[in-house]
Amino acid sequence: MNKVPLTARGAEMLREELKQLKSVERPNVVEAIATARAHGDLKENAEYHAAKEQQGMIEARIRDIEAKLSNSQIIDVTELPRTGRVVFGATVALADVDDGNEVRYQIVGEDEADIKAGLLSIGSPMARAMISKEAGDIVEVTTPGGKRSYEIVDVEYI
Repeated sequence: MNKVPLTARGAEMLREELKQLKSVERPNVVEAIATARAHGDLKENAEYHAAKEQQGMIEARIRDIEAKLSNSQIIDVTELPRTGRVVFGATVALADVDDGNEVRYQIVGEDEADIKAGLLSIGSPMARAMISKEAGDIVEVTTPGGKRSYEIVDVEYI
């Protein structure tokens, strides 16, 4: 199975979520199931069925996070060689060629992506177009609104 790239920050976020699920959420739902069972007839007990459904979702998320962490390649951006090229984990400043508006994105793993926070998924068309480019290069990206051109202004490894 191929390793999935993940930043050190992203791996830590997944570990924290896993810890929360195992130490807080799981015990809470077990307690809710026990309480619902004490109410009697399970066939018509909505609280019991809701708690069992929540338990299933928590267990599925735990398995999902554990699988992601075991199949991930954790990359510490600060330890990458400073080649000036856009690589996974790099923070890239871009200027729209048409209007000059600047944006900054860090290229991160699928689970870390949050476009509003400037975290761009490695699988996105924009990130794929930027990989291996360097400051001064022009990147063309096909968007739903048509082709857009951006100039790479700066590449940082922070």
